[in-house]
Amino acid sequence: VQLQASGGGLVQAGGSLRLSCAASERTFNNNAVGWFRQAPGKEREFVAAISWDGGITYSADSVKGRFTISRDNAKNTVYLQMNNLKPEDTAVYYCAAGPSASTLRSVTTARYWGQGTQVTVSS
Repeated sequence: VQLQASGGGLVQAGGSLRLSCAASERTFNNNAVGWFRQAPGKEREFVAAISWDGGITYSADSVKGRFTISRDNAKNTVYLQMNNLKPEDTAVYYCAAGPSASTLRSVTTARYWGQGTQVTVSS
């Protein structure tokens, strides 16, 4: 079981980044994938999730209209397009796989985690 997040970096407020989560075929097939983030001193929180076929997505209220989750099953990769970034988006971002996009709205239901990628938004 392997997931690997990438694409983080330093960006100014208002800028954009695209995160990628590459998974092994075994992990990717038939699993929903979610993005989560954890800022210093805070609990890990849900950001967005997508069903195994890409037909269902969920986003946290704090990112709706700015972040878009998508997946390319041919590449075993899930993306998080982040636009209009704000300083409060600064965190380590993680991807994780689980049984459904709906249940991934709860951090505790994720079964498989990848390592995080740092996103820093300067004001």
